[in-house]
Amino acid sequence: MRVSAIIPAYNEEKTICQVVNSVKNTRRIGEIIVVSDGSIDNTAINARKCNVNVIELKENGGKGAAIKAGLEACSGDVILLLDADLVGLLDSHIEDLLSPVLDHDYDMSIGVFTKGRLATDLAHRISPYLSGQRALKRSILESISSLPEYGYGLEIAMTLYAYENKLRVKHVELSNLTHIMKEEKYGFYKGMIERFKMYRQVLKGARYLK
Repeated sequence: MRVSAIIPAYNEEKTICQVVNSVKNTRRIGEIIVVSDGSIDNTAINARKCNVNVIELKENGGKGAAIKAGLEACSGDVILLLDADLVGLLDSHIEDLLSPVLDHDYDMSIGVFTKGRLATDLAHRISPYLSGQRALKRSILESISSLPEYGYGLEIAMTLYAYENKLRVKHVELSNLTHIMKEEKYGFYKGMIERFKMYRQVLKGARYLK
């Protein structure tokens, strides 16, 4: 099965190349697509320097819209989804995410941070279904017809769809991996606003199957 990596990114110029290069070092990846979701920094420029396919959306449509754009442009039977702000990503993490789907007949794998930072480890331990690090069959994303509507709620929509349809889901521990928190990106006040915006979108995703 062909694997396509989709990396949605919004103003991630500092970390995008580290993430892309780790994906490039993974032997089973057939193509890499970075979707710059209305970024106003050098995210797209830096990604192009890594010699991967870059899609630039004119406006910030949210994570769901970015992933939809990547899905429409890619050809993989299996989709690898990774956040663009990861810190400590290794090709071994990616192999661990892909293996359940490619080798063991799972429909989806969900990456869970461990042994990274306390805040992100704890968040994943409490709610692993919110993780943006996943490998899954293309048909799952194609079955969620309103991808752009969910934003950050896309992860929970995918998880709920999988469990509702009795798909096989594997949680995979990703040791020493973390990401940059919103309060670090935007400052405390704006970061909290962005965090509450994310939670609203998550709740919208939770209503997907209701």
